[in-house]
Parts: sequence; structure tokens; C-alpha cells
Amino acid sequence: MQRRQFLSGAAVLGAAGLVNAQEPAPKKEDAPAKKSGVANRIGVSSYSFWGFERDDLRPLPICIDHAARMGFDGVEILQKQLASTERGELMKLKRQAFLLGLDLMGYSTHQGFLSPDKEKRAANVQHTIDCLEQAYQLGIPTMRVNSGTWGTSKDFDDLMAHRGEETPLEGYDEEDAYEWVIEAYQGLAKEAEKRGVVMGLENHWGLGRTVEGVKRVVDAVDSPWLKVTLDTGNFLEDPYDRLAALAPDAVLFQTKTYYGGGVWYTLDLDYDRIAGIMKNAGYTGYISLEFEGKEDPLTAVPKSLAMLRKSFAAA
Repeated sequence: MQRRQFLSGAAVLGAAGLVNAQEPAPKKEDAPAKKSGVANRIGVSSYSFWGFERDDLRPLPICIDHAARMGFDGVEILQKQLASTERGELMKLKRQAFLLGLDLMGYSTHQGFLSPDKEKRAANVQHTIDCLEQAYQLGIPTMRVNSGTWGTSKDFDDLMAHRGEETPLEGYDEEDAYEWVIEAYQGLAKEAEKRGVVMGLENHWGLGRTVEGVKRVVDAVDSPWLKVTLDTGNFLEDPYDRLAALAPDAVLFQTKTYYGGGVWYTLDLDYDRIAGIMKNAGYTGYISLEFEGKEDPLTAVPKSLAMLRKSFAAA
């Protein structure tokens, strides 16, 4: 009798399980919201140490060692900082970071498509494909990309003196630039997909100087493989609403600090407020420090980390 009761109960449970298994999956709008109350992981760009000035801090193995010693969770590699792009050298960096418990979580690259010269644009496309392949080999999931600039400034200092604004090449305008940039990234999105590396168009200079410029390119390409690398230091006026406008599309969040005063300018950024903006947008990804002050990075970078840990702690 007990055996019959057991079998009967098992049959009922099995039927219930079958019914549940046949229930339709929850609709997308019924899916749980993104996690809240989770502290963001904090990484550091290798640029924070080198800054194009400190030759003793240019070697990436040294930067990775400092990042681990200081307590970061990950490292964003500035591609221009690589001594070699040979596969064997990339694998050494990958191994070093893994043994130190660090993620290689971002790859910061440079390219430019603001040129009527088709061969020049094609060369920049190929360079970007090469960078995507390097990121793939390193196991890095996202890569910072740019629109480029017109090249009509005397140098970067001159560009900064004009707050990132530049005169187009004679005979051309921004409508031409959008056409070139969108065409380039439509093809590059397919290359990014092959390698599983999400590109992030930065709110940098050129077409990335404004929210509208970044969104126009990203929306026109309309690919999950081109989103936004969002930088707190590149909106020179009224940054908060502009950061909020791009935050939903961010795949990496770069955060500038300026201890000792900025090299080109200093922004007084409220990181508690900025952290709230990113949390409200559902951003749970990496924060990447880009130190850009005059203080010794070996003292300023740890101070920056402490500040970011506090601001981006779990709510």
C-alpha cells in the first residue's frame, strides 16, 4: 500500500513538472531587472602610469605589477603602449595578469576616418581590425575606438586649447565625416562580432565631442558590437546630463582624476553624483581609471582608487 501511494505521488509530481516545463518562457519585459546594490569593479588604464611622459612607467609588465600591488581588479591596456604586438608577447601579458588575479578588461586604441582619402581610411580600418585581433588574443572583451579628427590642428595641445573643436578640411564638412565614419564602423562591427570584442565609441574628439555625434554614429551602425566607451573627462561643460544621455549604451566607463592639477585642464567632478547616474542607468560593468594630473602617478593612482571605491561601492 505504501508503495502504491509513493508511485501515485511520484506520478502527480512528474505531471506537475511536465506542465511547468511546458509553460512559456517569461516575456522579455517580465525578465528581472539588472542587479542593484552591486559594487562596480575598478580597473586602471596603463595610460594612468605612463601618460606619454614617464618612460620608466611605459613597460606594460611594470604597469600590471603596480595595478596588482595597488589593489585594482583589472587593467585597461593602451595599445600604443605595447612594445610588441607579436602573439608571444601578448600571451606573456595575458599570463602575467592572470597569475596576479587581474582581468585584462579594456583595450584603448586610436584610429581616424575623417579624411576624403579612401586609402587612408582603408588603412585605418585595417589597423582597427588588427587591434580587434590583438584584443581577442589577449582575451579582452571591449575595445575603445574613435572617429578621429580632421588633423587641422597644429598638435594635440592646440586641439585642447580650442576645447576639442576643429576646422574641417577645406571643401568638406561634418556630413562628409559622418558618412565616412558610419561606413567604416558598419564593416568593423562585423569584424568585432567574429572575435567577440565589443567596440565602444568614445565621447572623445572629432565626431565624439558631443552626445549627438556619438549617438548618431552608434544608432546608424545599429549593431550590438558598437556601443559607447564613456569618459568623464571629455565633456568640458555641464557633464552630468551628457553622461546620463550616453550611460545606457556604455560598455566601459573611463573616469578621469587630476591630482596635482590637470595636464591640459582640470575638471571638478562629483563622483558620488556620477556613480548615481551610472547606477540609475543599470551600469554594472568596469570602471577604468585614467589619471591625468601632474602628481606622481605612484601616489595619485592609489588615491584615485580609494575615491572610486567609495563612490562606486554597493548601494
